[in-house]
Amino acid sequence: MTKKILLYSTNFSPELTGIGKYNGEMAEWLSTQGYEVRVVTAPPYYPAWKVKEGYSSSRYSVEDWKGSRVWRCPIWVPAKVTGAKRLLHLASFTIFSFPVLLRQMMWKPDICIVIEPPIMISPIASLLFKLFRVKSWLHVQDLEVDAAFELKMLPDKPWLKKLALQLETSLMKRFDVVSSISVPMVDRLRAKGVPEDRIRLFPNWVDTSHVYPLPEFSDSLRSQLDLRKDDFVVLYSGNMGEKQGLEVVLDTARLMRSLPNVRFVLCGDGAAKNKLRQEAEAAGLDNIRFLPLQPTEKLNELLNMADVHLLVQKGKASDLVMPSKLTGMLASGRPVVATAIEDTAVYRVMREAGAGLTVPPEQPALLSEAIVQLYQARNDCRELGRKGRQYAVDHLGIDAILGSFLQNVKTIGAS
Repeated sequence: MTKKILLYSTNFSPELTGIGKYNGEMAEWLSTQGYEVRVVTAPPYYPAWKVKEGYSSSRYSVEDWKGSRVWRCPIWVPAKVTGAKRLLHLASFTIFSFPVLLRQMMWKPDICIVIEPPIMISPIASLLFKLFRVKSWLHVQDLEVDAAFELKMLPDKPWLKKLALQLETSLMKRFDVVSSISVPMVDRLRAKGVPEDRIRLFPNWVDTSHVYPLPEFSDSLRSQLDLRKDDFVVLYSGNMGEKQGLEVVLDTARLMRSLPNVRFVLCGDGAAKNKLRQEAEAAGLDNIRFLPLQPTEKLNELLNMADVHLLVQKGKASDLVMPSKLTGMLASGRPVVATAIEDTAVYRVMREAGAGLTVPPEQPALLSEAIVQLYQARNDCRELGRKGRQYAVDHLGIDAILGSFLQNVKTIGAS
């Protein structure tokens, strides 16, 4: 029976959003199921792109974290993120984590789970797994190569794109299992040439006992932002980076100035935050508030502050990523307005859940119309929120999703 699991990823708790959050929750859950879990990762730096106080970007360290043994390796974190600097950032982790990963092979794990992005850590990892005959699982949270070219984070050179995609496919085929978080993204793995018998669907989850509807809106956070109890709060919470395209929120807020009770709150951090704040101030958008990332213990209060959640992303990234924040939005019992192209993962979940409205990406006029529609129909908001919560309970619960994942792990470990 598989009992020793190694997790290899650049991101891990105490990061509050994205991949690090999910990795931490998975490691903790596996530990509670009696598994011995080890983690090779970097110091927490995301989404602020700044190493968290109390950690070092230049030293190795080891710690015990909620039942797991965690090795943190040096990593270079650029103050300003560009495509080239991101590659150097990932290369630094690959180099410095190699000796630690090699040491873990002596531990003889039953299976190693590699979390992408970044794909750059896969070549060395797959080589070590083959040499030491360790079963391997590659989990793809974002299709980073596709996204890098679509969002112009890498030069749009046909030869470079072809080379990168061929390398990606070659690396994926070296793993015993390759999974992703939505049906469209699994379809992409299939189109890339990953053998059918190695593909798994492994969705993101939410702990519905930690995120749940509160009977009243959060007055403490509203007062902190100088918001009135009767203000209609449109909340975006999460990473503020290139893939989100949050400029559309500023354009939407500009269109909705005539509705003084509608307030936009942008909560989080990321490479685009300072630019967004400066643009909002320059445009005199007093209907927008900025809030820093909130600690885990305040997450449920934050999500319940919203009258409506806002999920935005650029059109070109719509089917390359599945925003992890959607699970918490649904579990909070508040309606969602999402920008999504038809038949993408977000669009499908929104339709299945019946939790709100979808509009095409990068269309501020249509986004503002959807928000106004919910602003004028508070009873509809409550019903949409109720449906979203029920969908989260029925389909996205942490025990159901990780339980299914664990059954797959057992099968692979026994083969």
